[in-house]
Amino acid sequence: MDTTISSSSRTLHTTDELLNERLIDPADRRDIDEVSDVFAVAISPEMLDKIQREGPDSPVARQFVPSPKELNIIPEECSDPIGDAAYVPIKGITHRYPDRLLLIPIHSCAVYCRFCFRREKVGPGEEYLKPEELEAALDYIRSKPDLREVILTGGDPLVLSPRRIKYLMDQLNQIPNLDVIRFHTRIPVVAPERVTDELIESFDTDKITCVVLHVNHASEFGDNARAAIRKLRKAGIMLVAHSVLLKGVNNNADALTDLFRECVRNGVKPYYLHHCDLAEGTSHFRTTFEEGQELMRAIRGRVSGLAQPTYVLHIPDGHGKVPIGPSYLQRSGEKWIVTDYKGQTHEYALNGI
Repeated sequence: MDTTISSSSRTLHTTDELLNERLIDPADRRDIDEVSDVFAVAISPEMLDKIQREGPDSPVARQFVPSPKELNIIPEECSDPIGDAAYVPIKGITHRYPDRLLLIPIHSCAVYCRFCFRREKVGPGEEYLKPEELEAALDYIRSKPDLREVILTGGDPLVLSPRRIKYLMDQLNQIPNLDVIRFHTRIPVVAPERVTDELIESFDTDKITCVVLHVNHASEFGDNARAAIRKLRKAGIMLVAHSVLLKGVNNNADALTDLFRECVRNGVKPYYLHHCDLAEGTSHFRTTFEEGQELMRAIRGRVSGLAQPTYVLHIPDGHGKVPIGPSYLQRSGEKWIVTDYKGQTHEYALNGI
């Protein structure tokens, strides 16, 4: 028997629906209309329930409810902030690193994050790979013997039907050099009712299946999300999380500590904490590098290594991502100076001798 997790209500897409739910100020209607003409809006029933309980200024609401601030586009922001376009050899493929690539079968999501670095490319009814395009993308993957991982992303690949996911998994399972098939998704948190037994069965391959859960605040975890994650974990799926450092959402040590502990409590290893990319209309979410580094330093003494992600930056123009966390080691003459998690410094002999 299928154990689909129940949800209620419906996904919100329009300004009228946002007004009816009292999520936006009527005085902002014209600006919100302008925002939604450019950047897609969707708030899933699961997230709507949380926003209604926690309020329109809550960390969850700030991630999904459109704001007039999105109309402020600063000169440094652009439509391709991580430089994907230079690494697209064929439709549906982004191949930046030699041992892994992105397969993007669809550009739709269950929710649309207001800070998304692909925000101009995603939306309801947006591009998906036609059968012949998907086959061409799979042929490209088959032709690359150095590949070890295929990362399905989008959009959100888990908005695809279990039947289509199973087809993709079956095709990728036949490629001998692949070790890992990854899914980057918000579904288990924002639309946990989609984590059905049929979906779980579609993941079954000889490869390692990894679900990379996008979650930014501990309050996103509800009973339905925990149940969905538990189903994935029981199926033997590797679970890690990536998050984005967001002003007004999680840019304090308490919020990050709670988030990472909640991830571990649910069997999800915090993997990356991304500095907010230079996507258009997102400056109100962006912290400074120094703030991010100090936050990473602050949580080091609070949580174990299991609960600590790597703080990373996507270098603009397609140069990849790099760790940008705080440094704890400085050279001073014939010695090293090491800073502990409390901020106290200690001498260490040169080269450990």
